[in-house]
Amino acid sequence: MKRVLLAVVLAVAVVAGLIVWVLAAPDSDKAPAQSAPPSAEPTTSSPKPRAAGSGCPKRAARAFAPRTISVPGITGPTPVITPPRDAAGIPGIPPLSSAGKTVFAWDREQGIRPGDRRGNVLLNAHTWPDGSALGNRLLGSLDRGDRIRVRGANSQICYRVTERVEVLAADGLPRYYAKDGRPQLAIVVCSGRRLGPGVWEKRTIWFASPRA
Repeated sequence: MKRVLLAVVLAVAVVAGLIVWVLAAPDSDKAPAQSAPPSAEPTTSSPKPRAAGSGCPKRAARAFAPRTISVPGITGPTPVITPPRDAAGIPGIPPLSSAGKTVFAWDREQGIRPGDRRGNVLLNAHTWPDGSALGNRLLGSLDRGDRIRVRGANSQICYRVTERVEVLAADGLPRYYAKDGRPQLAIVVCSGRRLGPGVWEKRTIWFASPRA
């Protein structure tokens, strides 16, 4: 019974944290290309080029649903799941489980896929206080200049990280939800200080553009 109550408390806390994040952003159908001014300037990282490698195109014949994502510093391709948005329109997150902490969630309802010519492919991952989740590893290894390989059933595209930005959770970053502008990956994880179960001080967002 105690385990059930603990799971319920954790789930409520995580949803509450996401609601704060989403409410800081505009309706996704009307998201502007620029972010709202935060209370403090976002912090950005310095470029850190990586070897380009080979055999990875920056364009696909057609847009596709992502199945795995390969990121520098993380062993093996990482699975991608597609949880639905909730009744409030909040993008779905991975489950609070051992399996859920090691996968990306792709927001299919954004309507943007890898290979589309405009807009952001929305992705998110968990950060855990013990440092064992995918989000923790992204925070420790993914930086500007790094290459991300996205694979579908029969297609793949490579992206280069162009920006890594950290903002206060209360401010959000509205351009994360952009449907216009150049095609990008937009990956968000919790960061900064952990204020309580499922509640983190900041969000870190990576933007990556198609590039072989």
